[in-house]
Amino acid sequence: MRSSDGKMRDLVTGQPGAGWDYSQTRHPYHFVERPKGPHYCVYNRRHMAVCFDDHSTEDGYWLLRQKAAVLHTGEWPLQFEGPEAEKLLDKLFTKDITRLKAGRCGYGLACYENGGLIVDGILLRLEQDRFWYAQADGDFYSWAKAHATGMNVSISDPDVFVSQVQGPNALKILEAASDTGLPDPFGYFAIAKVPLGGQDVVITRTGYTNELGWEFYTEPHHDADALWAHLEAAGKEFGMEIFGLDAMNIRRIEAGILNAGSDFNETTTPYDAGLGRFVDKDKGEFIGKAALARASKEPRLHGIKCVDGEPLINAAIEIDGARTGTVTAGAVSPHLGHGIGIALMDSAEYKPGTPVHAGCRDGSMKQAELVALPFYDKRAEIPRGERIDIPERPD
Repeated sequence: MRSSDGKMRDLVTGQPGAGWDYSQTRHPYHFVERPKGPHYCVYNRRHMAVCFDDHSTEDGYWLLRQKAAVLHTGEWPLQFEGPEAEKLLDKLFTKDITRLKAGRCGYGLACYENGGLIVDGILLRLEQDRFWYAQADGDFYSWAKAHATGMNVSISDPDVFVSQVQGPNALKILEAASDTGLPDPFGYFAIAKVPLGGQDVVITRTGYTNELGWEFYTEPHHDADALWAHLEAAGKEFGMEIFGLDAMNIRRIEAGILNAGSDFNETTTPYDAGLGRFVDKDKGEFIGKAALARASKEPRLHGIKCVDGEPLINAAIEIDGARTGTVTAGAVSPHLGHGIGIALMDSAEYKPGTPVHAGCRDGSMKQAELVALPFYDKRAEIPRGERIDIPERPD
C-alpha cells in the first residue's frame, strides 16, 4: 500500500532524541526551515520540504508566481570525472552528450536496455572532463558504476546540495546577491560561478517550475550559514521566502514538467512520456537504443482538465466506464481556477480533446478532458525571460 491514499499521507517531522534515521540526510539549510514548521518527504535519502506550518500551499504558489520562492531540493548531484567521462555519459543517456559544451547544462534521460526510463536530471558540464548530474529520485549511481567498469572515469558523491530560487524577481535577487552583478552571458541552461558574499558558488539558469529562475549548489567547503544569510538579505527587498513541494507541484503540472517515478518509470519509454525530443536516435550506441528504435513514437501522457474536481494520483481514468489510464499527478490550479493533472493512458490512441472521467480526491469520478501539455506558455518563454507573466491573485 502506498503511503498516500488521498486522505492521509506519511511525512517526516522532527522530534527530540536519537534513533533510526541513519540513511536520511538533512539539507545544509535545514536550520532555516526548522522555525517554519517543515514536513519532509525522503528524496534520494535526503529530506525535501513538502509543506510548512507557517503558510498555506496556495500562499506558496502565489509567492512563486508573483515574487520569488526558494526550495532546498533533494536532488542528488553525482560527479563524473576523467578522460572517459564523456564516453560513459554518452552511453548512459539518450541525448548526444558530445555536443554539450563546457559551461552548459543539458537534460539527461537514462533508460534500461528495454527502453524503460530509469531517471532524469540536469547534467552540468563544468569542465571538459568533469560533470555533475543532478539526478531526480531514482536508482542511478550503481547503474552508472556498473557500466563504467574498465573505463577511465571516476564516479563519486561530491556531497553537493541543490537549492532553487524561482519567480519573476529571481534574477533581480541574483544581481543583488552577486558581488559582481549578473553573470554575462547567463542564458537559459547556462552555468556560471559567481561570488556570493565572498564565496564562489556554482549556479545554473535552471529550475523545476517553468518560472524565471536559477539554482545554486552548496558544496562542503562553503560556509552554509553565511551563504544563506547573504542570500536572505539580498532577497528580502524582493519578497523572497522559502516554500515547499506542494506549492511547486501545482506549477510544475501547469508547465507539464514530469516527475520521475510517478509520471514515468521503468514501464514507460521516453516516447510514451512525450519526451521523444530528448532521444537522439542517430547518435552512436547508447543503452536502450535498439529498443527505442522499435518502440511506438506516439505519446501516452497528457494533461487533464477537470472543472469540478481535483484529480487524485493513482486514480483511474475511465472512458465509457472502462479503465483506460491512470492519474499520475493532480492539483487545483489557483491561476486557472480548476482541477489539473497528468494522465498516463494505456494506449496512444487517446489524444488531447478526448472526454474522460477522472478519479478525484473526494472519491468520485468527475468529467474531465485530456489536454496538451503544458497548460500554458507552450514555448517556455517565461523561464527564458522572453515573457513577463505575473498573474493577479483572485480575491
